[in-house]
Amino acid sequence: MLNKTLSFAMGCCSCFGFIRTPNRQSQRSKPTTNNNLCQEPLLDDDIEDEEGEPLYNDEVTNNSGDEGAEETRPKRSEEILNFRVENGMICRQFPVKETRKLVRSEDENGNKMINEYIREYKIGSGSYGKVALYRSSVDDKHYAIKAFHKSYLLKLRVAPSETAMMDVLREVLIMKMLEHPNIVNLIEVIDDPETDNFYMVLEYVEGKWICEGSGPTCGLGEETARRYLRDIVSGLTYLHAHNIVHLDIKPDNLLITCHGTVKIGDFSVSQAFEDDKDELRRSPGTPVFTAPECILGVKYGGKAADTWAVGVTLYCMILGEYPFLGDTLQDTYDKILYMAFMFILVPISQS
Repeated sequence: MLNKTLSFAMGCCSCFGFIRTPNRQSQRSKPTTNNNLCQEPLLDDDIEDEEGEPLYNDEVTNNSGDEGAEETRPKRSEEILNFRVENGMICRQFPVKETRKLVRSEDENGNKMINEYIREYKIGSGSYGKVALYRSSVDDKHYAIKAFHKSYLLKLRVAPSETAMMDVLREVLIMKMLEHPNIVNLIEVIDDPETDNFYMVLEYVEGKWICEGSGPTCGLGEETARRYLRDIVSGLTYLHAHNIVHLDIKPDNLLITCHGTVKIGDFSVSQAFEDDKDELRRSPGTPVFTAPECILGVKYGGKAADTWAVGVTLYCMILGEYPFLGDTLQDTYDKILYMAFMFILVPISQS
């Protein structure tokens, strides 16, 4: 017990950079702009690469530079995360509860129940499933539960070699490792092999989305934006210290508690790396928050892309509008790449 307490107080090995492997050499492709962009919703992240490349960096690399040498590929996020979990490299005080038995019932008022959790109302829905508010009959606390159908996830292809189920399981693996005041906490996973249902029980964040209904009249002001930015940077720094990149930082994925604390959520497209070499080749995030290097078809750094998205989010928080929003996807990308951006300085009135 003492060892566990000390481990949490000090942070896991990855926090201090003990988990490191030599950087691998890789060949860079020439910068090319994708001119065959489809017109998808610019504020949504359901845009797939036209070549169908997987979300992880699975490019084959040649470490020796010799044509005849045996080629190796970087490990996938799932391999890295499973290794960390199996070897106790988890930065949590208490592990995520894993439940293999699902009991669906009703309480005395006719409300639907999942094990100990009583359903209250639907919160929202995403590409893969729905989110509803539940109350625990054990501790009387509220939780947000994401519900999925495994058969649907297994059929839904997000890349030629990857299904939506892999996305969800990777999200679970990432959240199993993490615990931080500025990151939404995963409490329990319910996965009964005898049923088609899969549930993620998450900490319930009472507040609304940051910049909900973004528009010219929804700016938060500099003081509030500064306070929120501090929390966002704190959570993101923690992720990057564990060689995890979020890849979809935006107002919709930032929740605010009733006490004014911002928490980063939705790790469905996040990736993990063995070391600081965080190279990726495609951007699974939301177009208007995409960094310029992600558009060119070359390798880019995941941490740098997260940082760019934080900057765009800060702009949205202060001014209540998007800095690079075009009428089409191509127009949006052109603005990100080529638009001469200017800030309008407004003098502060003196009392």
